[in-house]
Amino acid sequence: MLSREKSAAILRDNARFIPGGITSTNRATEPPMVFVRGKGARIWDADGNEFIDYHAAFAPHLLGHNDPVVNEAVCRALSDGASLYGAGTTTLEGRLAELIATHVKAAPRVALFNTGSEATYQAIRLARAAKARDHVIVMQGGYNGWHNDVSCNLMTPLGELGQRVSPGEYAFRSISAGVPLVHQSLVHPINFNDLDSVAWVCEKYPVAALITEPVLQNVGVIKPKPGYLEGLRRLADKFGFVLIFDEVKTGFRAAMGGYSGISGVIPDLVTYGKAIANGYPIAVLGGKAELLDLFVHPSPAKRVLLAGTYNGHPVPTAAAIATLERLLEGDGAVHRRLEELGRKMEDGLCLLLKRHGLMATVCRQGSAFCFYFMDHAPVDWHDLANHHAMGKDVELRQGLIERGVYVFPMATKQLSISAAHTDEDVERTLSAFDHELSKVRI
Repeated sequence: MLSREKSAAILRDNARFIPGGITSTNRATEPPMVFVRGKGARIWDADGNEFIDYHAAFAPHLLGHNDPVVNEAVCRALSDGASLYGAGTTTLEGRLAELIATHVKAAPRVALFNTGSEATYQAIRLARAAKARDHVIVMQGGYNGWHNDVSCNLMTPLGELGQRVSPGEYAFRSISAGVPLVHQSLVHPINFNDLDSVAWVCEKYPVAALITEPVLQNVGVIKPKPGYLEGLRRLADKFGFVLIFDEVKTGFRAAMGGYSGISGVIPDLVTYGKAIANGYPIAVLGGKAELLDLFVHPSPAKRVLLAGTYNGHPVPTAAAIATLERLLEGDGAVHRRLEELGRKMEDGLCLLLKRHGLMATVCRQGSAFCFYFMDHAPVDWHDLANHHAMGKDVELRQGLIERGVYVFPMATKQLSISAAHTDEDVERTLSAFDHELSKVRI
């Protein structure tokens, strides 16, 4: 067993002043681990244990930890005297916005924020202002942030979720105390890949927006069925709601243009974060000019507030510019390499699962992948929760950690490959999988 004494001691010490000892309770793990350093595809904990990292801090590290090119851009901005001015604009935020608008069809207009939750919050507010409606559709099992309108129905056990409230929706199941009932009455959770439910809700309620990850990646990698995203686009046009793609995870990890670029389906609004700055804190809301320009509408009654002291802070903005410029090099060489590594991992895992006689499926989108102890790729949360062996998933993850491969030790969490991983890293990881899969009994 790995030594974790120092990590446990640090957590106990922090807990004297921080609730639970951790500034984001989503990071809590059992047993506790405290990381102190990251470089490339490796991370080290307080006890000196080294790991090949596939958690990537919930997926921001597309280029690897402490990428030298990105860090150099940050240091250069600071050495040039860049600071937080709190008045006017900067050339950095203009350069980043131009990069995104030039290369991402879904984002001809851009606003900058600090977290994905801020971006999705503003996207929903823009939609409500534009449509003069209040109701919102969200996806069962999806995650779109911590704010009241979307903090629900994350990974709700089916026994608690119960039956559908109607043919089209499920009850709002909050993941946080303190969400007012009025918010709950305006939010309608449905299953991913279910167009009939979208239409049902729209026929009953005045829907301002539907927000979804185009690939559900809070519960691994659940892809849209053929025609699903196209169907959402048609329904948005038919019923007049704003289609929002939450690409905080898929954006720039899946492709330079995000998953909307891969699918060819253009939403009305799109949010990005995580991989766009390789771990530095920034988020983007992009979309149609008629929606984003509500931030500067001449009528106060129609204008949507755009504010944030740290929006466009020079440090993460410089990091984002450097990251995107790196992704553009060699006509997409980084993404081609990530696809090669992802394919090698997927093929290797499939062979191992077959060798060990396990009924399981590997789902992958580029550098993001997940495994399910199911005979098919899940299509929604109910399918996944009904068929996947959650306990065995966690046991496998704990075993991988013991063998020096770090994955988040919670069932169905996405694994992420970075450009800093090597073929040897993948081979070593497959060797660890081989050893741990030999213990799995389903």
